[in-house]
Amino acid sequence: MESFVEWFMGLGMQYGVNPLVFGAIYVGAIPFFTLSVAWLVRNARRGEGIVLPVLSASFFFVSAYLYLMIVGENIPWWVYGVLAGMVGYGGWAAFRDIRQKLAAAQSTESTACPTC
Repeated sequence: MESFVEWFMGLGMQYGVNPLVFGAIYVGAIPFFTLSVAWLVRNARRGEGIVLPVLSASFFFVSAYLYLMIVGENIPWWVYGVLAGMVGYGGWAAFRDIRQKLAAAQSTESTACPTC
């Protein structure tokens, strides 16, 4: 276990990134991303603008990777490819989830008042 920790922390030194800071940003952004998605769904239900909630959710979704790209040094090209793939897949999955939540919210509103 100790050799794994040394290897892991060594990666941070090699690439100029503190793995603990990366992990803290990654985990710390989760509640803010979730709140941004809730804000987005609420605004969509009310017919209000969703630009700010989308920007907020997007920022928190990529915040740890922004740290890596800004602070990191000598990052191999394939890491950027993997990150782009992860962000792309995660963005697609989040978009799909948000679309389902919006559809569920709209169907709940239409059944709540059948005479409206």
